[in-house]
Amino acid sequence: MSVKKAPAKRPLAPRPRPVNAVTRVKICGLTSLDDCLRAIDAGADALGFNFYPKSPRYLSLGKAATIIAKLPPFVSTVSVWVDPSVGQLRESLGACRWSAIQLSGDESDDLALSFPADLVIRAARLKDKRALSGVLQKPRCAAWLVDAAVPGSFGGTGKTARWDLAASLAEQRRVILAGGLTPQNVAQAVRTVRPYGVDTASGVEKAPGRKDGAKMRAFVKEATQAGAGS
Repeated sequence: MSVKKAPAKRPLAPRPRPVNAVTRVKICGLTSLDDCLRAIDAGADALGFNFYPKSPRYLSLGKAATIIAKLPPFVSTVSVWVDPSVGQLRESLGACRWSAIQLSGDESDDLALSFPADLVIRAARLKDKRALSGVLQKPRCAAWLVDAAVPGSFGGTGKTARWDLAASLAEQRRVILAGGLTPQNVAQAVRTVRPYGVDTASGVEKAPGRKDGAKMRAFVKEATQAGAGS
């Protein structure tokens, strides 16, 4: 008697992002409690802390822990890394309350898979369709942060990402758009890409690592209104 094979499961079709969905905002490269509180007051959903020593926005894990301990509840915190070891990431998770780990270097899939997928944000510097195809083959993670493809750089350049490629990825994965976003262009970026969220560092600064309160308020306002269809 022949045995019927179970039909192969089809991959789930991507769920398009609703036109009027809320756009989340992450302010990255924060280095002081005062700037964190200003970002929260401006309406930011998430705060990013950079642990890449070569970044002008670098701060130590100890300083980050001191700041985060003084933050109010209901604020997401993201640790930003470039090619860390598993040990470094585990140490950070023991030191602070992190909502997510952002891997912004050339980390392997094995390193990313060492942690729950819903905890990991991975960076994608999309320079062409081949790079986009490569990202689509990667294991699942919480979101992909799409940044500008600048040789030798791991973000924070102020250069604009490829919005066309980011939009294609956003149709199939959760995307956080970064790369050269400012209060002047974030609304158009949101309308074009329709990302889950947006990320800025240099776009709301008066100097590297020092945020401008007025720019942060304007950025959040433009991003959220564009996401809501205003």
